[in-house]
Amino acid sequence: MATLRPDLGIIGSGSGNTLITDFWDDKQVVMAEKGVGSHQAFGGTCLNVGCIPTKMFVRPAELARSAEEAARLNVSQRTEATDWAGIRDRVFTRIDAISAAGQHYRDVEQDNVELLTAQVRLTGPRSFATEDGTVVAPDQLVLAAGSRAELPDVPGITLPQVHTSDSIMRLDRLPARVLIVGGGYVACEFAGIFDGLGSEVIQVNRSQGLMKALDADIADRYTHLAAQRWQLRLGRTLTGIQESSPAEVSQQSPRVAVTLQGPEGEETVEVDAVLVAMGRRPNTDLIGAAEAGLDLHPDGRLVVDAYQRVLSGGEPVAGLYALGDISSAAQLKHVANHEARVVAHNLEHPHRLRAARHEAIPSAVFTHPELAQVGLTEAEAVADRGAEHVTTAIQDYGATAYGWAMEDETGVVKVIADRRDGQILGAHVMGYQASNLIQPIVQAMSFGQDAYTVARGQYWIHPALMEVVENALLGLEVPVGEDAPL
Repeated sequence: MATLRPDLGIIGSGSGNTLITDFWDDKQVVMAEKGVGSHQAFGGTCLNVGCIPTKMFVRPAELARSAEEAARLNVSQRTEATDWAGIRDRVFTRIDAISAAGQHYRDVEQDNVELLTAQVRLTGPRSFATEDGTVVAPDQLVLAAGSRAELPDVPGITLPQVHTSDSIMRLDRLPARVLIVGGGYVACEFAGIFDGLGSEVIQVNRSQGLMKALDADIADRYTHLAAQRWQLRLGRTLTGIQESSPAEVSQQSPRVAVTLQGPEGEETVEVDAVLVAMGRRPNTDLIGAAEAGLDLHPDGRLVVDAYQRVLSGGEPVAGLYALGDISSAAQLKHVANHEARVVAHNLEHPHRLRAARHEAIPSAVFTHPELAQVGLTEAEAVADRGAEHVTTAIQDYGATAYGWAMEDETGVVKVIADRRDGQILGAHVMGYQASNLIQPIVQAMSFGQDAYTVARGQYWIHPALMEVVENALLGLEVPVGEDAPL
């Protein structure tokens, strides 16, 4: 049984891959990567089955439905067809090539890096082993093994027509009818994709609304709009899936019968494909974190301190760090990348540790319409500051000049602040380019600028859509001093 003693060990090749800087050129590094889902893919979730490929489907879906906006503006156009296979192949010929090139670089071109393409388990707080018995005991170890899709324990969940986000984008053909289980960001993004590309979408969620983690005003508006675009079956749970009888099987694609339990009892829906998007769980169990004595949150995430050091018994383990979904509640690539930069510094400068920054973390959901948020919801702000100290403002896209030009009737910006000093506590956007419109507020929150200063302390291009953010900020009831900008 071989034992490797490198200077650095890394479990996971997503954001963990960025840790191998020039600092390690004359040192030995061992990286372990088991792959993503059923794919032996290098580069982690975001590259292979997450952020990047999904957005490469989102864009053609938006183009396919652009005739709707054109009709509002007295332009007649139509989408002739969508080429699922062409879209899929455009996405994955690029994605797969990047993944393969990254793996080849680490495995073949770098003499100081040894890549283990295997599932590994911790044998102690700072050592791990492969299934064939190879033991790795590095001087420093980083756990960046990510997360995976949750699957419910119901009959039929392993049928080939049942997918997670790992496999749904590689279907042979666009499903005529797809059922999506879940009401969070993954479920809503794929609902928007399949609806835009021409599938009949049925979205099932056990609660009475979608995107419940968002501010209630935004979540309610989004749920209302989604119900106008595709079928929503709320208050229902998935209880089973089975193949349809031969007489009912489509000639093009075998269908499955999905059983749901709802307020009026049991119901069955026949579809070509099922996407289960009920959340993600950290891969701590796969690497044996609990057995190695590492501290875990109730949801299974590793407990880390401000410097991303992993804790055991409430104390940081020397030379052991974690980053990304395996330890972060945010489960966002930009957060994992920030944590990787912090960990990279701390690995190289153990006597000058830097803390990770987890304030004003924004996120976006690239569904239809697009959603974005940063900071607190109104309910969270009231719970934190007290209702008497919280002010909110809502601004419709359609109340600005560019919103008029778009004939937009659904886009909205909501901002939340402390009425005592104008501190921005949160912002929530639904509509066209929401992920871009929110960025000035992210910047303001990150640098401690109050709402009025942000609104009046700079020029806002007229008549750009960004004026909707300016006007929302001006709608807040916050102090305006004598020397405030005009």
